[in-house]
Amino acid sequence: DYSVCLPDSNKFETGFNGRNYFPYDINKLSKPAGRNSTRNFAFLRETPFGDAFTTDFAIRLIEKDSLGKDEIPDFLAICYSSTDYIGHRFGPSSVETGDAILRLDKDIETLVNYLNDNIGKRNVLIYFTSAHGVAEIPSIMQDTRIPSGYFMQNQALQLLRSYLNAVYGEGDWVRGFSEKQIFLNRTLVEDARIPIEEIQKKTARFLTQFTGVASAFPYYAFETNDFGNGHLKRIVNNFSPQRSGDVIVTLNPGWIEKDGDQMTNHNSPYEYDSHVPLIWYGWTINRSTVMRKVNMTDIAATLSSLCRIPYPNACTGEPMPELFR
Repeated sequence: DYSVCLPDSNKFETGFNGRNYFPYDINKLSKPAGRNSTRNFAFLRETPFGDAFTTDFAIRLIEKDSLGKDEIPDFLAICYSSTDYIGHRFGPSSVETGDAILRLDKDIETLVNYLNDNIGKRNVLIYFTSAHGVAEIPSIMQDTRIPSGYFMQNQALQLLRSYLNAVYGEGDWVRGFSEKQIFLNRTLVEDARIPIEEIQKKTARFLTQFTGVASAFPYYAFETNDFGNGHLKRIVNNFSPQRSGDVIVTLNPGWIEKDGDQMTNHNSPYEYDSHVPLIWYGWTINRSTVMRKVNMTDIAATLSSLCRIPYPNACTGEPMPELFR
């Protein structure tokens, strides 16, 4: 039942080589033009068959490595990524994404049935979750008058470079923009004897003038401030002194950065990105529904407590009491 999806072949989808509706000829789409061209197998990751291959590989690995066949616990992490690639290209409300979710459900059924039949439900513990959610395609939300839009990062970067050249003189002041973070040329800034806090602050203030930008915080702000809870706390959790940029940008709800031919994206502090499922199954798990906020950091603590082993050194979560009743 695809009634909850948008109509197939709508104006909001990128598609493959201009085609954005079923049926798709996988053989044709995976082979570039030209008699001697090589088939592009990477294309499979943008189809539900990427997840099917992952399932087959996982089952084969379990068999060959004899996982779950002795008293020593084995840990196997499986990442289903095709829905992510399909969602970027077609959006979360597309028929293509709906089809991928239905097929993923069948793949998970195949895997769970294999584990139950060959190892036994009481000898297996599964937790199922997601790395992130996804934003709806801004153009769709705009059609229904929901505030949203695209942040044109390349244009913003060009204007920022022009601004810094006007303030500090000609120079390659900006190294780049990645994951909503501005990286300045620290070597050039130091050689010019410009206080790093000054140029970070000017950069942040300049970026907040762009439509769709909710906030822009300089690097030094995360070293000296406690942002408490809520959206800002999630931004702080994403800060790493060794890796983060000089200015961290947050867009308004419904806004995403425009990057290539992707129709939508993730990596925001809002609910549609941070609210994900968490399902436990097997071993000592009893049927129940948890109606409260659970942090993903609680998984490691819960798993460690269930297995009666020490927490990982960097563990910050708490065990879920519902799983021990």
